[in-house]
Amino acid sequence: MLATRFTSLIAIMVMISSLAYASDPDPLQDFCVGVNDSKASVFVNGMICKDPKTVTGDDFFFSGLNRPGNITSPVGSKLTQVFVDKMPGLNTLGISLVRIDYEPNGGLNPPHVHPRASEIIVVMEGTLYAGFVTTNSKDPNIRNKLFARILYPGDVYVFPRGLIHFQMNVGETKAVAFASLNSQYPGVITLANSLFGSGPPIDPRVLARGFQFDNTVVRDLQSRLWMQN
Repeated sequence: MLATRFTSLIAIMVMISSLAYASDPDPLQDFCVGVNDSKASVFVNGMICKDPKTVTGDDFFFSGLNRPGNITSPVGSKLTQVFVDKMPGLNTLGISLVRIDYEPNGGLNPPHVHPRASEIIVVMEGTLYAGFVTTNSKDPNIRNKLFARILYPGDVYVFPRGLIHFQMNVGETKAVAFASLNSQYPGVITLANSLFGSGPPIDPRVLARGFQFDNTVVRDLQSRLWMQN
């Protein structure tokens, strides 16, 4: 009897293990619509691999993170991204890097989300106010809770995957930070750009009621030019 139970337990464990290994990998793009057409072009969840015989050292190289970014954007910051589109050697490695430059007195990396990555940031110059907000948890003690603090050179902060986060330069001099993310293409959803700069525009009634704004406020926001920093 004991041997039979042990055998059954082993069988169940093997089945569970098999199901776990059969799960889908994390997505590396916003969507991948299935096509039932043998003549269709090939689209993969990531990038098609280059022939190993043609790979060179340049495929694993990027130059330029020592150069300040142009911070004359409307939000006063500039992101220099090293994603897989800039460094093909990152493909399948699950990592990427960003340099962020902020103008003095309010340069902002606006509230945004990375749907496919957590992020860790280290401040190199200046003083940043950085933070993230939790989800709509059932626990009222941590529902939509802000975790934030002032960061100085050498300080490190982490933003969990999928949570709204931001950084703002609260100092009187420029600020520079480097961020690492655990995805070759983490994706970026800047909330203001996505909601008020979508094309075609979202029905103003949706945003007016969702944000408890007047329709005229929503239309004014939708009429603005929303640019990436």
